[in-house]
Amino acid sequence: MTPVTDLTASAATDERFSRKATKGQRRGDEIHLLFDPPGPRARRRIRIATAFSAVVLAALLALAVRQFALHGQLDRSQWWMFGQWPVQRFLLGGLGHTLLATAVAAALAFPLGGVVAHGRLARNRLIRGTARTYVELFRSVPLLLLMYIFLFGLPSTGLIFPVFWQLVIPIVLGNAAVVAEIYRAGVLNLPHGQTEAAYSIGMTHGQAMRYVVVPQALRTLAPALVSQLVRLLKDSTLGYVVSYLELLHQAKVLGEYYHAVLSTYLVAAAAFIAVNAALSRTASYLEARRP
Repeated sequence: MTPVTDLTASAATDERFSRKATKGQRRGDEIHLLFDPPGPRARRRIRIATAFSAVVLAALLALAVRQFALHGQLDRSQWWMFGQWPVQRFLLGGLGHTLLATAVAAALAFPLGGVVAHGRLARNRLIRGTARTYVELFRSVPLLLLMYIFLFGLPSTGLIFPVFWQLVIPIVLGNAAVVAEIYRAGVLNLPHGQTEAAYSIGMTHGQAMRYVVVPQALRTLAPALVSQLVRLLKDSTLGYVVSYLELLHQAKVLGEYYHAVLSTYLVAAAAFIAVNAALSRTASYLEARRP
């Protein structure tokens, strides 16, 4: 290896360390803007409170396990079926339907939210007012009520959707309003100099948003958008309302068939926790890679 190569590698390594230190310093500064770092007494109180909380949680967990054992919830008759492939396939099929509804809803809600966000940021008063009305309306209406409209209201007028879309469309309408506000917050959080620089080279408002502002905002908002998938996943559990065969619905059927409702719901909860943990890890990874 030549001296020039050594110097280049050393410079690249120093740059990486410098970039990591700068990111760590920036996050530390952001935290200190929210509150002052705790002193020795505060740290001691935090450690005591943490230890006390851990003991309380352990005691509650032990009490729950004891109650399960006393009421026969830990007996083999409540758990043996989960080792059988037909039961596993039945639950995995429900999980697949849940993930399918979540993926389709995300594929529709995220672009729709972007369109609504552009409307909220538009200069035209009519477009801006229409977008704002959409956001305020669908952020206020409960998702369950939207599903009842698609299940009972629209069919009375002759407009009938398949079961899958009776679940997905209300999820899309509700979450697009939330995503629109996430997009808008990301755009407004960018320095005004970015937009002014785009104007200075002759870009129109639409071109500046399309080529300069939005790409930068999306890189910043990637962790928040991934976290929004967690809400989409939880919203899909309302599929039982329209008899969509998602995981929670399958768990209900299986629990009633084997007279093991609690254990079945616990298995379904473990599946949801695993998926949500994967999404949270993805969001944390994207947050760590954010420039």
